Amino acid sequence: MKKTIRHTYSVCPACGRRLPAEIVVKDGASYLEKSCPVHGDFSVLIWKNRRNLFTWLGDVKPLGPGENSGCPASCAENGLCGEHKNGTCCVVLEVTERCTLHCRYCFADKKNGPDIPFEELRREMAAFVVPGRTLVQLSGGEPTLRDDLPELTAAAKELGCKYVQLNSNGIRLAEDEGFVKKLAAAGLSFVFMQFDGIDDAIYRKLRGAPLFAVKERAIANCAKYNLGVTLVPTIVPGVNDGAVGDILRYAVERSPAVRGVHFQPVAYMGRIPAIPDDVSRFTLDELMCAIEEQSGGLVKAENLQPSQCDHPLCGFHGDFIVKEDGTLYPLTRKREDASCCCCGADSPADKNREFVGRRWQRAEDSCCGGKEAASGDMEDMDYFLARLSSHGFTITSMAFQDAGSLDVERLRMCSLHVAKKGKLVPFCVNYLTLWDGD
Repeated sequence: MKKTIRHTYSVCPACGRRLPAEIVVKDGASYLEKSCPVHGDFSVLIWKNRRNLFTWLGDVKPLGPGENSGCPASCAENGLCGEHKNGTCCVVLEVTERCTLHCRYCFADKKNGPDIPFEELRREMAAFVVPGRTLVQLSGGEPTLRDDLPELTAAAKELGCKYVQLNSNGIRLAEDEGFVKKLAAAGLSFVFMQFDGIDDAIYRKLRGAPLFAVKERAIANCAKYNLGVTLVPTIVPGVNDGAVGDILRYAVERSPAVRGVHFQPVAYMGRIPAIPDDVSRFTLDELMCAIEEQSGGLVKAENLQPSQCDHPLCGFHGDFIVKEDGTLYPLTRKREDASCCCCGADSPADKNREFVGRRWQRAEDSCCGGKEAASGDMEDMDYFLARLSSHGFTITSMAFQDAGSLDVERLRMCSLHVAKKGKLVPFCVNYLTLWDGD
């Protein structure tokens, strides 16, 4: 029996035309369903109902008649429209099309083209930077292939970016300590590093090379120069969906060098190995259950709450402190606590930016001394604040949308935007890839 619980719009994965869509419950799970007059019916698994979907969605309103009628085509062509619900939390700036790897899964799928000229990138940044507020992610390709990346980082800071984040596979960070030192001196805030597990068999399967030792050296080099690292696993069913607990334990053991884990369930965009079936999907609620089940009590699913910056189906966040005994002290305990990271900010995008900025950026002195070393009691406010500053830790996730799962209701709440020739484009629109069936 099938029950429709939500109406929205999506696209045909084959031709890209905008289509009416429904979220339906059937066979104990939730699906996004749509029908193209040319290419037929599509049904895509989006939620396995391991957590209550209605509770998770909360009070988010569905699309109303006539709302966001131009999405996603207008977003791709003209950038954010007046009906877009959220501001910008993070701006992704592609600085190169070159890469050191040819990963099996890559949403960018760059073709090793030329680097974007420095002055062109500086002009692009000048167009979107809000001094004292902007978080820019330098991405690609592999950004560290640019020898002038420290100068580009410095330019971002000079223009007023509050946070400058590097999205990297970690290879040059592992091999070139001097380069890491230059990035830190230029004002780099923190590193978002590809990290799919602690077993080289996983890296061979997903990245084509044994990279675990490389990741460890990259973390060590960043720690030398006080650059916090957030580990970013792409979770692929049958490859590393059983490694979720190992990744979390590894990250916690390396606090404060590692500031958190940002899980990305695989989305079928960019370099698509095959057209996905339901078995190839790893849903957000499935991930939360895997975190609890595989972490051996380190994390409870109730401490992971819906994103307050994007649509609830786009991600979750959990805020923690790593205690001296290696366990996690949860700061996010129930849904109403999900806004605890928002103090003093004006909008959901501002709130989220300050949340990740404070947690992912290492304190100037991340060692434990003075009052903190003498106490160890989380009820002691001085100790608590010191430990939060030095050993704050996040568990977050982003479930990107592909041509099968794209939902305009979600899209209009996106706060992760890509800079493109003077406009800002929602991330999942920018990297939307049609499925040709080859």
